Amino acid sequence: MTETTHVENTRQFRQQQIRNYALITFNYWNFTLTDGALRMLVVLHFYALGYSGLEIAMLFLFYEFFGVVTNLLGGWLGARIGLNRTMNIGLFMQITALLMLSVPAQFLSIPLVMFAQAISGIAKDLNKMSAKTSIKTLVSSQQTGKLYRWIAILTGSKNALKGAGFFLGGALLSLIGFQSAMLTMSSVLTLVLAGSLIWLQKDLGKARSKPKFTQIFSKSKAINTLSAARLFLFASRDVWFVIALPVSLSAVFGWSHVETGSFMAIWVIGYGLVQGIAPKITGAESQPVQSRTALALWSATLLLVSVLLALAITCRWYPQLSLIIGLLIFGGVFAINSSLHSYLIVSFAREEGASMDVGFYYMANAMGRLTGTVLSGLAFQWGGLAACLWISSLFIMLTAIISLTMPDHHP
Repeated sequence: MTETTHVENTRQFRQQQIRNYALITFNYWNFTLTDGALRMLVVLHFYALGYSGLEIAMLFLFYEFFGVVTNLLGGWLGARIGLNRTMNIGLFMQITALLMLSVPAQFLSIPLVMFAQAISGIAKDLNKMSAKTSIKTLVSSQQTGKLYRWIAILTGSKNALKGAGFFLGGALLSLIGFQSAMLTMSSVLTLVLAGSLIWLQKDLGKARSKPKFTQIFSKSKAINTLSAARLFLFASRDVWFVIALPVSLSAVFGWSHVETGSFMAIWVIGYGLVQGIAPKITGAESQPVQSRTALALWSATLLLVSVLLALAITCRWYPQLSLIIGLLIFGGVFAINSSLHSYLIVSFAREEGASMDVGFYYMANAMGRLTGTVLSGLAFQWGGLAACLWISSLFIMLTAIISLTMPDHHP
């Protein structure tokens, strides 16, 4: 092979990498917008129909539960059939869920909505697992700064767009109504799916050998440690975020639904923006990440913020101001922890069949969200927002302790 041919092949390979990354990110962005909008549309629409808070929460039960199942099985499926296919399956399932919810209001029974939400939950985690694992196939493990940066941009932009999706859902409900909103979003995703089927690289992330179903459980200490830490990390957020925070803002502090929804959307957008610049904050763009040190440091920082916030709410020390400022700081530090975790799981994942390690890890993430969601209602009913924040601190402490057992990463 001549030097000219080698240079040309390298250039074409890099162009293909960038094209795949752009397509994956574009797919993920569009999916995330509809996912955030759908959540807000369901909450607002069914609240307007007279459903209680508990009944609305039950609509999301299967959404969270099937996230656990999908992440566990989705990684194995991705390794067998390719990540491009699992991503496209996720897009198709989201379109199906939106069309199911576009029926006239008199046919929107609780079982139908729960079933549609279950499909949407499966679709969301297939899409997320496919998008994040795909980066592993596009960037060499030796390019630690580039891998961290690409993961951070993808993850951060996703969360910022999910917050934007909250606004989009409210706007669509006000402007064109629930059924028209569902049809509009399904139409947009259909165009996205068509583009993905045409242009996304075939067999992306497909393992050369067919992995056995028994291999879905990771045997790597690093993967298992990261997964356990991730479970408690996300349980620490959702134990106050899902139910306790919106109810407290509305019922305790007297905020309107618009103000409550806007604050939560701004929190998620800010959280996503910090995730996107996490490599700059941690100083890891140009040097390898010492995983144990970084995880322990940032989880300890998050624990300090959480304990101070819990103390302020317990002692009723300027509770409203303490809550707003404390949660904004919590969101920033939590975003750095989350971004660091997302980079490390892709970095530590095996080269062959990476989706299985990533899927197992996000199964733990989904289990943490499910745990936090259930405890959010129970703890809030038992001891209010303060109880939720103290449980959050306990979970963060467990995250920090688990992080100390993490092996350092040597690319």
